[in-house]
Amino acid sequence: FVKYINKGLILPLFHWLSSIFSGKMGIVIIVLTFIIRLLMSPLTYKSYVSSAKMKALKPELDELKEQHKDDKQAFGVEQMKLYKTAGVNPLGGCLPALLQMPIFFALFSFFPHAIELRQKGFAWANDLSSYDSIVQLPVNIPFYGDHVSLFTILFAITSILLALYSMSNATMDQSNPVMKYMPFIMPLMFLGIFNSFAAALTLYYFVSNLITLGLQVIIQKFIINPDKIRAKILAKKNEPPKESKFMAKMKELQERQADQAKTRGQRRK
Repeated sequence: FVKYINKGLILPLFHWLSSIFSGKMGIVIIVLTFIIRLLMSPLTYKSYVSSAKMKALKPELDELKEQHKDDKQAFGVEQMKLYKTAGVNPLGGCLPALLQMPIFFALFSFFPHAIELRQKGFAWANDLSSYDSIVQLPVNIPFYGDHVSLFTILFAITSILLALYSMSNATMDQSNPVMKYMPFIMPLMFLGIFNSFAAALTLYYFVSNLITLGLQVIIQKFIINPDKIRAKILAKKNEPPKESKFMAKMKELQERQADQAKTRGQRRK
């Protein structure tokens, strides 16, 4: 599936942008990143909004935790009720992430093999088809290499910022010592994995992370209104509970059985 995405989407966009920016490949990659993120925005927007709503619900979730300190099952039930009332899907970010994976693999395959990037520099990178090196190390460090790639470091730093921001929106128990280190595990792995990859690829991931972080902050600050969400929850709480059809039938059946039992009792008398 990767080659079809590259042939049908990435290559045409790449060649079109190359003709516009006269072969300035660094600018081409940055603009390409913005276009791809724009094309994927319908997939990601709902997950960002859901994440922002979860952060807005933190006071209510803290209150539920206090009410159900020793009963995690009851807390889970009430938590899902709260999410349903506020229109939040806790798994809303999973499907968009899965749908973006083909693009991720397509670009992972495209940048290191793009002939047009060879000997094309940008910023401190002399060749975007190879890794960018700002420091040559005297030894070869296992799993890392013998050089320092700045684009990879920037990619790792923005990945940490994204992970920390996501954790601030999450409702998991962050008092767990393991959870404190979770935002740093994958970025540290990225440092080793991507240090020797094409600078074009790490530049793309760095810019993509910046866009993602910017979108999440904008949605959180200017689109989501925590007061409106809480007002909606309070209004729902004051509404009389709606009885489902199933519960109505069960109630009718129970009333009928009670009447039959009463009739049998009268006949015996």
